[in-house]
Formats: sequence, structure tokens, C-alpha cells
Amino acid sequence: MTLREAQGSSAPQAVAHLKFVRMAPRKLRRVADAIRGKSVREALAMLQFAGVYAAEPIEKLVRSAVANAGNNHDMNTDELFITRITVDGGPGGRFTKRLDPRAQGRAYFKRKRLSHVTVVVGEQPPVKKRKARSGASVSVKRASVRRASSKRTAKAKAAEAPAASERAQG
Repeated sequence: MTLREAQGSSAPQAVAHLKFVRMAPRKLRRVADAIRGKSVREALAMLQFAGVYAAEPIEKLVRSAVANAGNNHDMNTDELFITRITVDGGPGGRFTKRLDPRAQGRAYFKRKRLSHVTVVVGEQPPVKKRKARSGASVSVKRASVRRASSKRTAKAKAAEAPAASERAQG
């Protein structure tokens, strides 16, 4: 059974897998949630300028999926969308155990988590709408913050101007 049959769509899709990443799934999911459902161009731009360490392996994986789409499925690589991206926990009870020395000869376990990431790209945008997720995201909208603060300062300056002239006269 191919991926196309499993999802029930006739549109061709290309897949790329990244296994045994030495990073916690929780950190990778934050980046994956930010690019899910977007165009590949937009996702790559976000990943390139994201100040998150987890963005680098996902960026490489998206580029690999785009290359697979162009080479193996003869798709137009300029107009691809990220139709699906999943981040799962890795093996070994979902982590690799390392010992951390503690007081009085004791030892605690450090859990070095591993992850498996799968990216599916296609020529058509995903059918399902993206869920609005709470929590931190990769993209930050600073332009709206600047506009709001500049409006506030202009209003504050206008309100302070008559008060300052009254103080000077009095």
C-alpha cells in the first residue's frame, strides 16, 4: 500500500523521513506545528530565519522531501505544500539513558530523547485546516507590535503637549 492509497487522495505526494534525531520530540513539534500546511517556500523562509535550534534538522528534511518530489515523482518543486508533518518519539523507551552523578555516591538518569520526523509534500494544499495551537511559535509578528506602540506614543505625546505648555506658563 502506498502513501497515496493510505490517505485516499489521487494527488502525488513525496515523503522524507528523519530518524534517530538527538533532540526531544517536544522541541521539534514546536517547529513542525509552525510550518504545517504552509507552502514550501514560506516554510523554508521561516525555518531559515527561526532562532530555534530545532529548525535546522527540519529545514534539511523539508529540502530532502522537495528533492524527492522533483527527482522521483516529477513534481513542480516551486509550487509544493507541506501536506503532513509528524514528530514521534524514538526507541529505547523513548530515550537513551545516561547517568548523572549525585551526592553520596548515588546516580540519577538523564533522559536523552530521540525523535523520528516524517514530512510529506504535495502539489495541492492540505484538505484539513490548520489547528490554532496555543503556546510558543517560531514566527513572531513584530510589525503589529511596532505599529501599536507608535500609535500609543503619538497619542501620549499629543496629550502631554498641552500639559507641558500649561506647566511652562504657570
